[in-house]
Amino acid sequence: MDTKSLEEILRNIQNNQLSVEQAMNQIKHFSYQDIGHTKIDHHRQVRTGYPEVIYCAGKTPQQVQEIFQAMLERENNIIATRADREVYEQVAAAVPEVEYHQTARIITYTHHEPVVARTSVSVVTAGTSDMPVAEEAAVTAAFFGNPVKRFYDVGVAGIHRLQKNIEDIARARVVVVIAGMEGALPSVVGGLVDVPVLAVPTSIGYGANFQGLSALLGMLTSCASGVSVVNIDNGFGAGYMASMINHLS
Repeated sequence: MDTKSLEEILRNIQNNQLSVEQAMNQIKHFSYQDIGHTKIDHHRQVRTGYPEVIYCAGKTPQQVQEIFQAMLERENNIIATRADREVYEQVAAAVPEVEYHQTARIITYTHHEPVVARTSVSVVTAGTSDMPVAEEAAVTAAFFGNPVKRFYDVGVAGIHRLQKNIEDIARARVVVVIAGMEGALPSVVGGLVDVPVLAVPTSIGYGANFQGLSALLGMLTSCASGVSVVNIDNGFGAGYMASMINHLS
C-alpha cells in the first residue's frame, strides 16, 4: 500500500463507498506484517517513497519466497538484493513473473511502472572486475525509475578511456563511480563533472587492498569536492541514493 492507495481508501469512506470495517480490513497490515521469521514494513513506501527491500544474504530460499509472496499481496513493486540462483529459482517457482539480474544478483518484480525521472544516472567503473557491484547500482537505480547509462572499464590505468567518455558521463544528474584497487577514479571524475559523485569502493584488488579498505579510505580522503562515499561493495546503497537525488524536483 502506498500514499495513493491510502488516500483512495479515505475518499471511499468519505463518499460512503467503503465501510469502516472494510477499510480496517484493507489497512490492518499497513504498519507491518509479522510472518513469523520476518516483520515486513509495508508502511515504508508511505514514509520514504520507497518500498522495503529484501536483503537475501543470510536468509533461506524459503524465507525469501515467503517474504516475496507476502509483499506481492500489497501490489507493490519488489526488489531483492544479494540473491543467488538458488534463491531466485525458489522465488520463481512461486512467482514466475519475477526477473533475475544475474550479474547484479538482484530479483525484481514490477507490478506497475515507476515514475521515470527526466534526468539520468551515469554508472562508471574503473575495471571490468567491478561490474557486479556496478550492476547492483545500475539495476537498483533503473528499478526505481531512473534512466541509466553505463560506462565500464574506464579506470585511471588507461585515463584516455575516461577522457573519451567524460562528456557523456557528465550529462547525468548524478554519477556513481565504482572502483577497487586504490580507488582513485572517483576523485578524477569528481574533478571533471559539476554533478554529485557517489563513490563505491570494491573489494577487488591484491593483498594491500585489504578487501576494499584501501579504496574506501582513499575515497573518504578525496581532494575532489562533491564526492560522497558508500560502504564497500554497496552498489545497492549507491543506486538507491542516486535515485533519491535524481528524483529531486
